[in-house]
Amino acid sequence: MRLNAALNFFPPMSTTATPSTLSVRVLAKRAEAEGICSLELVSADGRELPAFSAGSHIDLHLPNGLVRQYSLCNHPEERHRYVVAVLRDPGSRGGSAAVHELLQEGDVLPISAPRNHFHLVPAQHTILLGGGIGVTPILCMAERLAQTHAHFEMHYCTREPLRTAFQQRIAASSFASRVSYHFDSGAPEQKLDARTTLGSPDAGKHLFVCGPNGFMDWIVGTARELGWAEDNIHREYFAAADLDTSSDGSFQVRIASNGAVLTVQKDESITQVLEANGFDLPLSCEQGVCGTCLTRVLEGEIDHRDMFLTDAERARNDQFTPCVSRAQTGCQTLVLDL
Repeated sequence: MRLNAALNFFPPMSTTATPSTLSVRVLAKRAEAEGICSLELVSADGRELPAFSAGSHIDLHLPNGLVRQYSLCNHPEERHRYVVAVLRDPGSRGGSAAVHELLQEGDVLPISAPRNHFHLVPAQHTILLGGGIGVTPILCMAERLAQTHAHFEMHYCTREPLRTAFQQRIAASSFASRVSYHFDSGAPEQKLDARTTLGSPDAGKHLFVCGPNGFMDWIVGTARELGWAEDNIHREYFAAADLDTSSDGSFQVRIASNGAVLTVQKDESITQVLEANGFDLPLSCEQGVCGTCLTRVLEGEIDHRDMFLTDAERARNDQFTPCVSRAQTGCQTLVLDL
C-alpha cells in the first residue's frame, strides 16, 4: 500500500532531477547469512548519491542483462552509499544468481534512482514485520523511526539463525531492544503469535510488512480478521503470486493516440505485444510487483493480476500493469492511453 508521508515528519525526496540511470561501483560484497549477500554501492564518479526515504528500492541492471529491484536497507540519510541484500533463490529467473555469481567488488553497473512505493507514515505506534529477506526495507524503516524517537517495535521472522542476515548490525543499533526474533526452527514460545503481536486495531497504530507471499498473506489476513483498517496496513511484495492461466483467451488492445488495434494471444503478455509493435514501454520486474510499466486504461474491464495496486486503485479500473494484467473474460478490447 502506498501512502504519502506527512511533511515535517519524514523528509521529502530531493526535487533535484536525476538521470534515469546512475553508475555505481560495488565497494563491498559481504556474506550476511547462509544464502544472503549484501552489496555496498557507491557512486562511480565519487559524487553523492540521490537522497532516498525509508522503504525505497532501486533497479540493478545486472551483467546478464536482467533488471531487478532491491530494497535499500541502510540508513535513509546516507548519501555516500546504497546497501542492498539479495537472497540466492533456487527458483530465481536469473537475478539473484547474477548477483551471487557474477557481481564482484570493483564492478561498475547502472542502477536507477531510488523510488518509493512503501512509504512510512506518522503513527502513534508502528509495528514492523520482516519475513526472511523482506527485512531489508524494514531495517531502513527501523533506522528512521529510531532516529525520530518514534514509538515502534520490530519483529524479524526467519527459518533459523544461520539464515538470519544483519544480526550483528541490529545488535549494535540504537533500536536493538525493540527487535524480536522468531525462528521456525526454534522453541514454540518464541515463534510469532500474529494475533497477539498485532492486537486490537487502533487509528494511531500502523503495520508495515514485507516478506514471502505466504508470510504476507498470513499477516495481512490476520490484521483484517482483527478488524484493522486497510489504510493502516502497509505491505510490499517481492514476487508475484502464482496464477492459474489455463482459462486465458485472446483479446485486443487499441492505442488511443493512433487507433491501432493489436491482438494479444492467450500465451502473450500485453507488454510483449506492445514491444513487438514498436511501443517502448518502461519495464523492470515483469511480474506486476514494481509498477514501472503502470499504464492508463481509457476503456474496457481489467483483469488485475499485479501485486502493486491497492484494492481501491483496482476498483477505479483506470490503470493497470500490462506486464501481467489482462482484459476480463468477455471484454474484447482494452483502450490504452498510449
